[in-house]
Amino acid sequence: MQCKFEMSMMGELTFFLGLQVKQLKDGTFISQTKYTRDLMKKFGIKEKSYVKIPMNTSVKMNMDADGKTVDQTRHRALIGSLLYLTASRPDITFAVGVCARFQYEPKESHMTATKRILRYLKGCQEVGLWYPKEGGFKMIGYSDSDYVGCRVDRKSTYSTCQMLGNILASWFNKKQNSIATSTGDQASIYMVVICCAQVLWMRQQLRDYDVEEKQIPIMCDNTSAIAITQNPVLHSGTKHIDVRYHFIRDHVENKDITLEYIPTDKQLADIITKLLCESRFEELKNELGLIELI
Repeated sequence: MQCKFEMSMMGELTFFLGLQVKQLKDGTFISQTKYTRDLMKKFGIKEKSYVKIPMNTSVKMNMDADGKTVDQTRHRALIGSLLYLTASRPDITFAVGVCARFQYEPKESHMTATKRILRYLKGCQEVGLWYPKEGGFKMIGYSDSDYVGCRVDRKSTYSTCQMLGNILASWFNKKQNSIATSTGDQASIYMVVICCAQVLWMRQQLRDYDVEEKQIPIMCDNTSAIAITQNPVLHSGTKHIDVRYHFIRDHVENKDITLEYIPTDKQLADIITKLLCESRFEELKNELGLIELI
């Protein structure tokens, strides 16, 4: 890299902006163990027992107008700290995103749900992302949506993640700005478009390293979304989708990407899209390379 880019050698990287980096013979491990431990001390979770998932599947978060009001500043400080931790912990991305929706006049139920994330982290403080040296380098995108998952405004949540071989390179989670009228239109199209844009950006970055990726597959578990993007005819049922979101068709036709169906039980983006049971949650953590380095 020194031959191609202007750079200086300052020794082996071990710590950068709160990220701890361990470079081993067979791969690189990135974590935020020290930062996580500091959170435990700051917000007083030491005496609490740990839990195995960041948010219970039976929890239905709402405004809780009749609930007891808690310190807004402390709740926002906790949310902000957890958001920074998602830089290396995609397993808490969805739970933190849900709790972050209730920063205005938070209630006791919201604080309890947020502190549960800390209780989950207490049991896996040293978990981080493992990037092995061996393995393929094929880029694959995964896109998923949780149709009208928000109980407050019935907006959908969409998420994407991109893999380079068996390495998690990027992930994204966001609640839609508008309400989707069906599972096959806005919620599904938006998630594929976001994933496509990220994949194309990553492909451009790889070109700087003389790595060329073509026909990058985007895995989607919604057949309606795939059908709409592949059909050049604008049907009356999809007119309400903004034309700018149909740019994905051009990239499909140009063979920059391919849209492929994947069963829901194989969808890696599920962990940053919706609440999961313990077994499914642990399975996806392993698939994404989230491990505790021994």
